[in-house]
Amino acid sequence: MADQPDAGFDVVVLGGGSGGYACALRAAQLGLSVALVEKDKLGGTCLHRGCIPTKALLHAGEVADTARDGHEFGIKSSLDGVDMSGVNSYLDGVVSRLYKGLQGLIKSRGITVVEGAGRLVAPHRVEVDGQGYDGRNVVLASGSYTKSLRGLPIDGERVLSSEDALRLDYVPERAIVLGGGVIGVEFASAWTSLGSRVTILEALPRLVPAEDDASSKALERAFRKRKIAFKTGTPFKGLDKTASGVSVTTESGETLEADVLLVAVGRGPATEGLGFEGQGIEMDRGFVLVDERLRTKVEGVYAVGDIVPGQQLAHRGFQQGVFVAEQVAGLNPTPIDEAGIPRVTYCEPEVASVGLNEEQAVREYGADSVESLTYDLGGNGKSQILRTQGFIKLVRRTDGPVVGVHMVGTRVGELIGEAQLIYNWEAYPDDVAPLVHMHPTQNEALGEAHLALAGKPLHAHS
Repeated sequence: MADQPDAGFDVVVLGGGSGGYACALRAAQLGLSVALVEKDKLGGTCLHRGCIPTKALLHAGEVADTARDGHEFGIKSSLDGVDMSGVNSYLDGVVSRLYKGLQGLIKSRGITVVEGAGRLVAPHRVEVDGQGYDGRNVVLASGSYTKSLRGLPIDGERVLSSEDALRLDYVPERAIVLGGGVIGVEFASAWTSLGSRVTILEALPRLVPAEDDASSKALERAFRKRKIAFKTGTPFKGLDKTASGVSVTTESGETLEADVLLVAVGRGPATEGLGFEGQGIEMDRGFVLVDERLRTKVEGVYAVGDIVPGQQLAHRGFQQGVFVAEQVAGLNPTPIDEAGIPRVTYCEPEVASVGLNEEQAVREYGADSVESLTYDLGGNGKSQILRTQGFIKLVRRTDGPVVGVHMVGTRVGELIGEAQLIYNWEAYPDDVAPLVHMHPTQNEALGEAHLALAGKPLHAHS
């Protein structure tokens, strides 16, 4: 807890999640005095209740699948069961180690950490428990909360948020997942690996609707093969609690029963009651409106992360935090291209992308000015070793740079680093084709796809 409540700072950051702590660390590194206000734990939703524990749960599911399917590789293994107390201990251990590391980093940079719920009471003053903290610059980074539908209260027992789902001490025998976006398909994938029978309900026409249509279709094929049931174009209507769980009704009149319902319909900006509007900050449905340099309408007040309209991604908030710190320090950083932020859905198979999907590219440049190529992972040696199916799809401007990379397959999220360089550096297929890609890796498939798009396919049919 800070011991100088009335001290002035170069930067006061309201929120210690990915965006907030990144801003604080970079600002301190640049020699600025920083106060970081957080009502819960440093690291926010991503570290404690989101990205990290969810991906650890998915990895536990991957281990279960490996044990279950060992015979396919000539290994005599079997899955005797799932000990959720052991799984949760593994998740907690990962989170705990990262949390301790983050605490150490913050302390080593001389950042003043203020524990408590902060509120903006003046354009450059954040108040915590009656004490004011003034900043020459204020960065709003209050994060997001789990949304639900009107008339669908989350009780944490039968109707779950993603945070509730991470605290379960058992594997649901039957589960309904409301929402086929990133959170929904990740939990559906993890629970299926751990032994649940899962049904996804999605109101829009396809799973992961923000991704390229081809990626959605490939994921749906893979989910059918894994016996993950899903109903797209199927809006939710109502819920009844039963003696054994829940009964869900769709707008088409169909009824489904399960032990639990996971509500995965997205996250909303956590800005209510924090005083933003009262200080003249422009808002829209709870989101803070900013310009390309993340400045609000109030001089010296910035916003980063999930409260800024756009993709709610931890790494987006992190980079925005770094950007604002450098902006405040006078380094004039380059604005972040939202389309250039990589996206990964960590289900099995993974879905990864950066840039524009084909529909977006056609809308922006015209159908006659866009071409695409899909390279099947069936031609990739490492993908055969992993027994995964999928593809890498490239979208380019005709005779121009690659404007979108879309991938589906086991572990393709690890390829997104090179893919984002290709998009963000506006590379042409001929720029990438000569680069040497290690064999045997899935990364080769990215090189092969560019070879094919450059007009010289080798392991692909022309």
